[in-house]
Amino acid sequence: MAKSPRLLPEASTLRQGLRIARVFSTEGQHPFDSVVWERRTAAIYNSKGEAVFEQKDVEFPSTWSQLATNVVASKYFYGDLAVGNGDPREGKREYSLKQLIHRVTRTITDWGRDQGYFASPEDAERFYDELTWLCLHQYGAFNSPVWFNVGLYHLYGVRDTGGKTIWGWDFKAQRALPVDPYERPQASACFIISVEDSIDDIWQLMAESARLFKFGSGVGADWSKLRSTKEKLSGGGQPSGPVSFMRVQDATGATIKSGGKTRRAAIMQTLKVWHPDIMEFVTAKAKEEKKAWALIEQGYDGSFNGEAYNSVAFQNVNQSVRVTDEFMEAVLARKKYPLRAVTTGQVVEEIDAYELLYKVAEGTWICGDPGLQYEDTIQKWHTCKNSGPINSSNPCSEYMFLDNSACNLASLNLRKFQREDGSFDVERFRAAVRIFITAMEILVDNAGYPSEKIAQNSHDYRPLGLGFANLGAMLMAMGLPYDSDEGRAVAGAITAIMHAEAYARSAEIAAIERIGPFAAFEQNRDCMLEVMRMHQAAVEEIHPSCPAYLKAAARESMARMVALGERYGYRNAQATVLAPTGTISFMMDCDTTGIEPDIALVKYKLLAGKGDGMLKIVNNTVPIALRRLGYTEEQIRDILAYIEENDTIEGAPHLQEAHLSVFDCAFKPYKGQRFIHYMGHIKMMAACQPFISGAISKTVNMPEHVTVEEIMDAYIQGWKLGLKALAIYRENSKRSQPLSTRKEDKKAESSGDGVAASEPQVIEKVIYKPVRKRLPDERPSLTHKFSVAGHEGYLHIGLYPDTAMPGEIFITMAKQGSTISGLMDAFATAISIALQYGVPLEDLCNKFSHMRFEPSGFTNNPQIPIAKSIMDYIFRYLSLKFLGRPQEEKSETPGEGVAAEVKRSGPARDERQLELSFETQPTGPITPLVGPTIEAFLGLQGQAASGSTKTTPQARVFEHQEDAPACSNCGSITVRSGACYVCPNCGNSSGCG
Repeated sequence: MAKSPRLLPEASTLRQGLRIARVFSTEGQHPFDSVVWERRTAAIYNSKGEAVFEQKDVEFPSTWSQLATNVVASKYFYGDLAVGNGDPREGKREYSLKQLIHRVTRTITDWGRDQGYFASPEDAERFYDELTWLCLHQYGAFNSPVWFNVGLYHLYGVRDTGGKTIWGWDFKAQRALPVDPYERPQASACFIISVEDSIDDIWQLMAESARLFKFGSGVGADWSKLRSTKEKLSGGGQPSGPVSFMRVQDATGATIKSGGKTRRAAIMQTLKVWHPDIMEFVTAKAKEEKKAWALIEQGYDGSFNGEAYNSVAFQNVNQSVRVTDEFMEAVLARKKYPLRAVTTGQVVEEIDAYELLYKVAEGTWICGDPGLQYEDTIQKWHTCKNSGPINSSNPCSEYMFLDNSACNLASLNLRKFQREDGSFDVERFRAAVRIFITAMEILVDNAGYPSEKIAQNSHDYRPLGLGFANLGAMLMAMGLPYDSDEGRAVAGAITAIMHAEAYARSAEIAAIERIGPFAAFEQNRDCMLEVMRMHQAAVEEIHPSCPAYLKAAARESMARMVALGERYGYRNAQATVLAPTGTISFMMDCDTTGIEPDIALVKYKLLAGKGDGMLKIVNNTVPIALRRLGYTEEQIRDILAYIEENDTIEGAPHLQEAHLSVFDCAFKPYKGQRFIHYMGHIKMMAACQPFISGAISKTVNMPEHVTVEEIMDAYIQGWKLGLKALAIYRENSKRSQPLSTRKEDKKAESSGDGVAASEPQVIEKVIYKPVRKRLPDERPSLTHKFSVAGHEGYLHIGLYPDTAMPGEIFITMAKQGSTISGLMDAFATAISIALQYGVPLEDLCNKFSHMRFEPSGFTNNPQIPIAKSIMDYIFRYLSLKFLGRPQEEKSETPGEGVAAEVKRSGPARDERQLELSFETQPTGPITPLVGPTIEAFLGLQGQAASGSTKTTPQARVFEHQEDAPACSNCGSITVRSGACYVCPNCGNSSGCG
């Protein structure tokens, strides 16, 4: 078949360098002149309303939200706050987005121009304009290390004075050498390192890990080369086994922390399923979790950074088992699977494959780990098979490549490429992909790396990770359900276009005479081209519901990618991943992160001052979607009014039943029932995976009530659907009660695909009788000191020894004999008698939480930052301490009575999914508003230019993971993002991006 000029540009043209066309910027106009600029205050507040960051008079485009302003100014501006705003060359702090973007885009452009990437100086300047315009208008963003580090030497002359150890490519010596970390800045967020079966190599891994933690990056490693505890050392002794050394790496992460901050380091530990210590690995983290539960039951602090979890191992790591097709087939067939010695390969023992996967799922049920990585699928799509296998991944599991390698990430904001009519602008998207992948490629040899091996492999293989964000918001704006064949078809086609255009540009760079393909390309030519053709063939598997123009564009881009690669090779061994895009999603004002759907349709934000009320914000994609679905403006107003009143779209007037799924989100609305089923998340990953070099970091949340067998089935479905990795998180698994006992005969009959049907769980029911159960004379107790608006008090709680539940309370406030002291004594006595007569603590907490009277205000408890009264504080504290959950605020109309209380409170606690409650409700009014979702993501960002808002978590509108940790920077509740967490208040992220 003849190849058109569109597919194969003239070789003579490519050999001279890249020709850059203007697609976004305007000839003769600097990109910075394309927006209106304004001065603001950037500020981030903690839950007490205290500023943890504030920079006044910062300069940003008027179109950027205050949240994006806060995140960028606090995270990325260079310089000391104390020295003030100005020119960093004079020792001042950056204060303008112009400085930040110019520092990065000018440096990358100059590097590319000097190294011969562009056909002419004019092409280089057009490249600078295009890249600058895309970053300025929030079409795309690099991962955080680029914004932290790039250009500090090039633009400001900053040099290292501390003798930091970092390696970079030396163009004259043609090898990796020690370099100045400012002249060769770290630009990658993802690293994979190796560990061999020697004590020297193990401690080398610890040293490299520590350096990566120090600079804020995560690291992954596979431990399968270490001898098991079932083998022998050369001197005849018994090895410690890989799990023991994994503990050391975990402790290193806890000690160093990440980026010198308080947040935990990010680590991935993998072990292959054939390793003799696999069962110890699979159960290690769950055992530690149970230790933490025991400590919590004894009164130790059970918060994310509290004594309980800080006392147990594996709290800084994500763990995954590398399972083979042979193993998964053995699971389905209920067969034995051989474990083999590391040193000889001989079979050490055979285990029940089903039992092992059950233990994996049980660990996931308990604490979210381990996950699975599908070994044979990973190797099948490996572009450099002849250079060695892919053994592990980065902590979030999206970057998978050779050991001792690094990946630079960037993401595109998909909503920016959506036209007014809802369609996708393919040509502008292609152009943006070409610009960003070029910039990322230029970074490779101009960046620094933590070791000589990683610097060398980065030069030899040049792996990149371009991805996207805002998929969930884009699909909703198109009027498509996230969990639908149509939604998955669109996502797959767009991913295919991005992937193909990235590799096509990589081939064009390889065609440049003075540059060429990556050093190891010829060694891997055949296997790499085979993988490229596999990507191309996968386009034909996209669901037929895909819009014809998108599928045609995917076919054309793939054909161009393969044709160019066959002729010129590729400059990069890998080009794409789908990262969680934590911090940079806030920089781009995205409504949704990475490949995720939206979290909820409604969020709240606290207005300035303690009594100024709340602002309720309805996702701004909702009216767009309703218009796309054909609703009139009057109908849209009615639907939005209903959402504002009820915090859910379920039951809204005019809304057709068939359209409800368009508005389904990741979490169930508190007053609704609908949410995206976990298979909807897995199927979306499967739709995009064939068009990704690496893998996908994705939050696959499963409801709290799922069984271990259901988690097993999800892992099996992930394997069948061709995923490379799958991590599952059961809501509220942290600090839960231990797993319910199941029957010994758990190997039940197969339910069709080899997974046993779920067995009924036994729920113990307590029947309360009107008999008083007094506490023994000697009883355990605890004393809690509290403060509400400066009024201090003590809550003394006597506990039943057999249940460790309250049987009496005493409240000490004010002077003995005072009115308030007497009232508190009488009230506490009444509550104590009620508890002893069997009144459920839950009912008392439901009744007395959120009573409003003075004194009210800020407290000394970060879990209950604001209390409406002393009663409100006491019963919300009791609920948190003994029921394991906060209390929602209820509105009660006269005459509703106990029946309505019971109806609202839902089923028995053992059966219900726990919710994260954003509790602090100000005394003022609630103001409805339709506005940007991410601008009030969970309602936690500051107010506009004045910067006067002191933010606090707000009202409960959706069910959410109760055990999400608090942000180490500002104290706000974080949101799970892939295998990591991101703070919606300040943008702090524990993972990539």
